[in-house]
Amino acid sequence: MAAGHELDELDLNIIRILQQDARRPFQEIARDLSVSGGTVHVRYSKLKELGIIKGSRIIVDMQMLGFEVCAFVGINLHNARDYNIVVQKLKDFDEIIEVHSTTGAYNFFIKVVAKNTRGLHNFLTDRLQEMSEIQSTETFISLDLPVDREIPIDKNQIIGYA
Repeated sequence: MAAGHELDELDLNIIRILQQDARRPFQEIARDLSVSGGTVHVRYSKLKELGIIKGSRIIVDMQMLGFEVCAFVGINLHNARDYNIVVQKLKDFDEIIEVHSTTGAYNFFIKVVAKNTRGLHNFLTDRLQEMSEIQSTETFISLDLPVDREIPIDKNQIIGYA
Protein backbone atom coordinates (compact mmCIF):
# COMPACT_ATOMS: atom_id res chain seq x y z
CA MET A 1 0.00 0.00 0.00
CA ALA A 2 1.08 3.63 -0.50
CA ALA A 3 3.81 5.04 1.74
CA GLY A 4 4.01 1.85 3.82
CA HIS A 5 0.40 2.09 5.02
CA GLU A 6 -1.52 -1.16 5.04
CA LEU A 7 -5.29 -1.09 5.05
CA ASP A 8 -7.04 -2.91 7.85
CA GLU A 9 -10.67 -3.89 8.43
CA LEU A 10 -11.48 -0.51 10.03
CA ASP A 11 -10.18 1.37 6.97
CA LEU A 12 -12.23 -0.85 4.65
CA ASN A 13 -15.36 -0.44 6.79
CA ILE A 14 -14.98 3.35 6.75
CA ILE A 15 -14.63 3.25 2.95
CA ARG A 16 -17.70 0.98 2.59
CA ILE A 17 -19.85 3.26 4.74
CA LEU A 18 -18.72 6.40 2.91
CA GLN A 19 -19.38 4.76 -0.46
CA GLN A 20 -23.02 4.41 0.60
CA ASP A 21 -23.28 7.97 2.01
CA ALA A 22 -20.29 10.30 1.75
CA ARG A 23 -22.06 12.89 3.91
CA ARG A 24 -22.47 10.60 6.89
CA PRO A 25 -21.05 12.24 10.03
CA PHE A 26 -17.88 10.74 11.47
CA GLN A 27 -19.58 10.37 14.86
CA GLU A 28 -22.28 8.11 13.34
CA ILE A 29 -19.65 6.05 11.55
CA ALA A 30 -17.67 5.77 14.77
CA ARG A 31 -20.75 4.63 16.70
CA ASP A 32 -21.49 1.93 14.10
CA LEU A 33 -17.88 0.72 14.17
CA SER A 34 -17.46 0.97 17.95
CA VAL A 35 -14.53 3.42 17.79
CA SER A 36 -14.12 7.10 18.62
CA GLY A 37 -15.03 9.89 16.23
CA GLY A 38 -11.40 11.01 16.39
CA THR A 39 -10.27 7.59 15.17
CA VAL A 40 -12.58 7.79 12.17
CA HIS A 41 -11.39 11.34 11.42
CA VAL A 42 -7.71 10.32 11.60
CA ARG A 43 -8.29 7.25 9.41
CA TYR A 44 -10.31 9.28 6.88
CA SER A 45 -7.58 11.95 6.74
CA LYS A 46 -4.92 9.29 6.19
CA LEU A 47 -6.97 7.64 3.41
CA LYS A 48 -7.29 11.04 1.71
CA GLU A 49 -3.60 11.80 2.16
CA LEU A 50 -2.71 8.47 0.54
CA GLY A 51 -5.04 9.19 -2.38
CA ILE A 52 -7.27 6.20 -1.65
CA ILE A 53 -10.20 8.54 -1.02
CA LYS A 54 -10.15 11.29 -3.63
CA GLY A 55 -13.07 13.33 -2.32
CA SER A 56 -16.81 13.20 -2.26
CA ARG A 57 -19.42 14.40 -4.67
CA ILE A 58 -23.10 14.97 -5.04
CA ILE A 59 -24.71 12.77 -7.67
CA VAL A 60 -27.14 14.76 -9.78
CA ASP A 61 -29.95 13.09 -11.70
CA MET A 62 -29.27 14.68 -15.08
CA GLN A 63 -32.70 13.69 -16.43
CA MET A 64 -34.37 15.67 -13.65
CA LEU A 65 -32.49 18.72 -14.96
CA GLY A 66 -33.67 18.12 -18.51
CA PHE A 67 -30.71 16.23 -19.96
CA GLU A 68 -32.63 13.37 -21.56
CA VAL A 69 -29.81 11.85 -23.63
CA CYS A 70 -26.67 10.08 -22.46
CA ALA A 71 -24.33 8.84 -25.17
CA PHE A 72 -20.90 7.31 -25.52
CA VAL A 73 -18.69 8.39 -28.40
CA GLY A 74 -15.67 6.51 -29.67
CA ILE A 75 -13.09 8.88 -31.15
CA ASN A 76 -10.29 8.03 -33.56
CA LEU A 77 -7.49 10.53 -34.09
CA HIS A 78 -5.61 11.18 -37.31
CA ASN A 79 -2.37 11.06 -35.36
CA ALA A 80 -1.64 9.71 -31.87
CA ARG A 81 0.71 12.68 -31.32
CA ASP A 82 -2.40 14.87 -31.03
CA TYR A 83 -3.43 13.13 -27.78
CA ASN A 84 -2.63 16.04 -25.42
CA ILE A 85 -4.11 18.66 -27.74
CA VAL A 86 -7.36 16.70 -28.02
CA VAL A 87 -7.57 16.11 -24.26
CA GLN A 88 -7.31 19.84 -23.65
CA LYS A 89 -9.99 20.59 -26.25
CA LEU A 90 -12.33 17.91 -24.88
CA LYS A 91 -12.09 19.49 -21.42
CA ASP A 92 -13.69 22.64 -22.86
CA PHE A 93 -16.95 20.91 -23.82
CA ASP A 94 -19.47 21.05 -20.97
CA GLU A 95 -21.46 18.19 -22.55
CA ILE A 96 -18.57 15.79 -22.01
CA ILE A 97 -18.63 14.36 -18.49
CA GLU A 98 -16.01 11.59 -18.88
CA VAL A 99 -13.04 11.04 -21.17
CA HIS A 100 -11.32 7.66 -21.28
CA SER A 101 -8.12 6.94 -23.18
CA THR A 102 -8.61 3.40 -24.44
CA THR A 103 -7.03 0.47 -26.18
CA GLY A 104 -8.81 -1.21 -29.05
CA ALA A 105 -10.93 0.46 -31.68
CA TYR A 106 -10.79 4.04 -30.35
CA ASN A 107 -8.21 6.46 -29.02
CA PHE A 108 -10.85 7.94 -26.71
CA PHE A 109 -14.23 6.86 -25.41
CA ILE A 110 -16.23 9.76 -24.02
CA LYS A 111 -19.50 10.07 -22.12
CA VAL A 112 -21.75 12.91 -23.22
CA VAL A 113 -25.05 14.30 -21.95
CA ALA A 114 -27.47 16.41 -23.99
CA LYS A 115 -30.96 17.82 -23.60
CA ASN A 116 -32.27 15.74 -26.51
CA THR A 117 -31.16 13.97 -29.68
CA ARG A 118 -31.11 17.28 -31.60
CA GLY A 119 -28.74 18.70 -28.98
CA LEU A 120 -26.53 15.61 -29.26
CA HIS A 121 -26.56 15.88 -33.05
CA ASN A 122 -25.57 19.55 -32.90
CA PHE A 123 -22.79 18.83 -30.42
CA LEU A 124 -21.40 16.04 -32.62
CA THR A 125 -21.60 17.75 -35.99
CA ASP A 126 -21.05 21.41 -35.10
CA ARG A 127 -18.45 21.06 -32.39
CA LEU A 128 -16.81 17.69 -31.79
CA GLN A 129 -16.40 16.55 -35.40
CA GLU A 130 -15.11 20.01 -36.35
CA MET A 131 -11.87 19.28 -34.50
CA SER A 132 -9.22 18.80 -37.17
CA GLU A 133 -7.37 16.19 -35.08
CA ILE A 134 -10.37 13.82 -35.14
CA GLN A 135 -10.49 11.30 -37.97
CA SER A 136 -13.81 9.66 -37.08
CA THR A 137 -16.37 9.10 -34.34
CA GLU A 138 -18.93 6.46 -33.52
CA THR A 139 -21.84 7.25 -31.21
CA PHE A 140 -23.78 4.91 -28.93
CA ILE A 141 -26.91 6.25 -27.20
CA SER A 142 -27.58 4.81 -23.76
CA LEU A 143 -31.15 3.53 -23.44
CA ASP A 144 -31.04 2.68 -19.73
CA LEU A 145 -28.67 2.43 -16.77
CA PRO A 146 -29.70 -0.79 -15.00
CA VAL A 147 -26.51 -0.96 -12.87
CA ASP A 148 -24.76 2.09 -11.39
CA ARG A 149 -22.56 1.45 -8.38
CA GLU A 150 -19.16 1.64 -6.78
CA ILE A 151 -17.09 -1.53 -6.77
CA PRO A 152 -17.68 -3.49 -3.57
CA ILE A 153 -14.65 -3.50 -1.28
CA ASP A 154 -13.43 -7.07 -0.75
CA LYS A 155 -10.47 -7.39 1.59
CA ASN A 156 -9.19 -10.41 -0.34
CA GLN A 157 -8.71 -8.28 -3.46
CA ILE A 158 -6.94 -5.36 -1.78
CA ILE A 159 -3.16 -5.17 -2.16
CA GLY A 160 -1.57 -4.30 1.15
CA TYR A 161 -4.48 -5.50 3.24
CA ALA A 162 -3.28 -6.21 6.78
